[in-house]
Amino acid sequence: MLQIREVTAAYGPIVALHGISLDVPEGSVVAVLGANGAGKTSTLRAISGLLRPSGGSIEFQGRRIDRLSPEQIVSLGIVQVPEGRQLFSELTVMENLRLGAYVRRDRDGIKKDLEQVFEHFPILAQRQKQIAGTLSGGEQQMLAVGRGLMARPRLLLLDEPSLGLAPLITREIFQIIQVINKEQKVTILLVEQNASLALDIAQHGYVLETGRVALADTTENLKKSEAVRRSYLGY
Repeated sequence: MLQIREVTAAYGPIVALHGISLDVPEGSVVAVLGANGAGKTSTLRAISGLLRPSGGSIEFQGRRIDRLSPEQIVSLGIVQVPEGRQLFSELTVMENLRLGAYVRRDRDGIKKDLEQVFEHFPILAQRQKQIAGTLSGGEQQMLAVGRGLMARPRLLLLDEPSLGLAPLITREIFQIIQVINKEQKVTILLVEQNASLALDIAQHGYVLETGRVALADTTENLKKSEAVRRSYLGY
């Protein structure tokens, strides 16, 4: 579904990506691991058009997208749930969800997807009129994912969904991510520092170090890797 080939990108004089290449097969969950500053978020930003690559190519279902605007990329079905949620904190839960469907015009489809989000996250149905900024961290993350789903993504980019959350809430959200992948057939590219959970739900994984791919393999093989176990799994 997604092919990234030798992508380089920089923030001014600071090079963030040094020739990144990765593949995301349709219907899969692919995990991207790495320490802070490894280039994980920059990779997602390059895919979604928020960081313009200076070299290489990005193709989505055979179409070059690395010169498209972020809104054009969203219209193709690529949706990013950013690190830190980045909700509209002064708007209600319902208003945030409806903004996720802003570019859509299929009223019946929006209604159906809203019901689906409430099925995944029942607490959001109870909090529809609550101001988003007053939600707990876990509820805000659920709302961020729900808002992403309202755009009806074909490829969902998740950036650190477990950040700042209690282990129990993290596991609940990861279970729902699996349901979204399997039942709604949404392909997922997951950036995550909780390597153990990420490798448990993904089929393929990449380890980034200083803007380069250090390891790429099936998650089963990555779990057996001495380097991965020592650096990311803690045993």
